[in-house]
Amino acid sequence: MPVQLKRAAAAAIAALLPATSFADYHVDILPPASSVAQQIYDLHFGILWVCVAIFIIVFGAMFWSVFAHRKSRGAQAAQFHENTTIEIIWTVIPFVILIGMAYPATRTVLDMKDASNPDMSIKVTAYQWKWQYDYLQDGVSFYANLSTPRDQIEEFGGQKGAKKNANYLLEVDNPVVVPVGKKIRLLITANDVIHGWYVPQLGINQYGIPGFVKDAWFKADKPGRYLGQCSQICGKEHGYMPIVVDVVSEADYAKWVKEMKAKMPPPPAPVQTAAAAPAAAEDLTKKWTADELKAAGEKVYAANCVACHQATGKGMPPAFPALDGSKVVQGPKAAQVATVLKGRPNTAMASFAHLSNTDLAAVITYTRTSWGNKSGEVQPAEVKAAR
Repeated sequence: MPVQLKRAAAAAIAALLPATSFADYHVDILPPASSVAQQIYDLHFGILWVCVAIFIIVFGAMFWSVFAHRKSRGAQAAQFHENTTIEIIWTVIPFVILIGMAYPATRTVLDMKDASNPDMSIKVTAYQWKWQYDYLQDGVSFYANLSTPRDQIEEFGGQKGAKKNANYLLEVDNPVVVPVGKKIRLLITANDVIHGWYVPQLGINQYGIPGFVKDAWFKADKPGRYLGQCSQICGKEHGYMPIVVDVVSEADYAKWVKEMKAKMPPPPAPVQTAAAAPAAAEDLTKKWTADELKAAGEKVYAANCVACHQATGKGMPPAFPALDGSKVVQGPKAAQVATVLKGRPNTAMASFAHLSNTDLAAVITYTRTSWGNKSGEVQPAEVKAAR
């Protein structure tokens, strides 16, 4: 049988296959589950239909002109130079179309970037090849790893692996759980290379970059399970970094938090810095020199503060304000001590009251005497008095 005939037969058979054989092949955008995802969905199809309309009008006019003014009908090409009216028309119409598309696109981008006033914040740290989630308000922390069995993935010697699960390579051992209808801010960073936290149904795709913290947000409109993946090629197991987000009711979320805290191991004993003694033996009467506090504070800063406020003290405004030149850092001691002890509601600044008085005095002194700041030291007894 000639090759052309074989191809034609194969095409005919494919065309005659019942529609149900393609029922599970999804090529459309998944249904949006957040307001931003809905805007992206509407924007995509809105611009698609604008492009379709332009295609029909332009090519329709072109083919009609070719047909109606063909040489066999004796058509004569018009000869003219310049036409101000036509030039204005073909300039104004594209301008109006572009503005009409740019306005909703700009509004969507601005909404995507507005992570202010969240109901809760989750720090996301990417690793090769897993995710770590820290719930800043609820004190829950865990890692999420691919849970697809290896025998479904690995194929050796021409032998096929085990039967694939329904969510093959899109399943994890510990999903992210959030309450429905709450604005969730994500503080995303990475420990090794660039990763990307991408969940299309929630309208979020944010890079995780080592040494930087990027913020993003979502608010799920309805309960359900939403799947995503790392969107940046990050190494040989890039495809094994799925993301699973379970959106549940507030009651179920509270129950989940309680269960997760019960599973979590007790926190390790805090590592003591050179300046810090065990809490029970803290000598609050000792007068530390500014140099001693600054040296110890640099270590505390590196362990707790540098990811957000940066080694340079410049931060990453507006989410993480600069400490260098800060009015709070250069102002009265009491205001900065209160900020470090209590945090700031509705911001990424959490309370660090779990640190010892000496550690807090050291790190506050470090920020008040480093970079361009010259505000003086804070003693452990002052921190103790403010608790």
